[in-house]
Amino acid sequence: MKGVQFLVAFVVLALASSFASASDPSPLQDFCVAIDDYKSGVFVNGKFCKDPKHATADDFFYSGLNIPQNTSNPVGSTVTPVNVAQIPGLNTLGVSLVRIDYAPYGQNAPHTHPRASEILFVQEGTLYVGFVTSNPDNKLFTKVLNKGDVFVFPIGLIHFQFNIGKTNAVAFAGLSSQNPGVITIANAVFGSDPPINPDFLARAFQLDQKVVKSLQAKFWWDNN
Repeated sequence: MKGVQFLVAFVVLALASSFASASDPSPLQDFCVAIDDYKSGVFVNGKFCKDPKHATADDFFYSGLNIPQNTSNPVGSTVTPVNVAQIPGLNTLGVSLVRIDYAPYGQNAPHTHPRASEILFVQEGTLYVGFVTSNPDNKLFTKVLNKGDVFVFPIGLIHFQFNIGKTNAVAFAGLSSQNPGVITIANAVFGSDPPINPDFLARAFQLDQKVVKSLQAKFWWDNN
């Protein structure tokens, strides 16, 4: 009996450990500035690290997030990321930031971040936002956000934003990963390279195959 109890305890601890390491690992030093030349660095986690003696303030700095971006594109929005690719000092710190500009009636189409939760702050405009829970419930949580409002999107869940106002909108979002990743659902399903078998997609989405082929023939815009 004690052997069984020990085994159960071991399995629970193993699962807890795997869940704990599901997001970005905690840093093992004060910081770890990313570099591409591994020969002059030491690998810890995330990217190779610059020797701390050679780090500068610029490794932790980014300028320009106040600049509005062009939203003249098919989805009417543009995402400006500030992650480890823009600030090398974010390496191993488990956070990043984005600015999102929306044209009137522009949208940030349904997408997911495989490695991060997101907290969104509306600086200007009115956004209709929401996320959908996992199977089997697929419950939709939505809210209309105005200037100064904040909304949270849990890690991995499909979510979206839609500017329902007649003027431009601006939002900023913090994400719990130095490299959260993004999967835009329509782009991934209908714009994959090479294309997914249309017979399969027609049955999966209960659509006519001609509709699927038409969707696959479109250019799927990436607003990131």
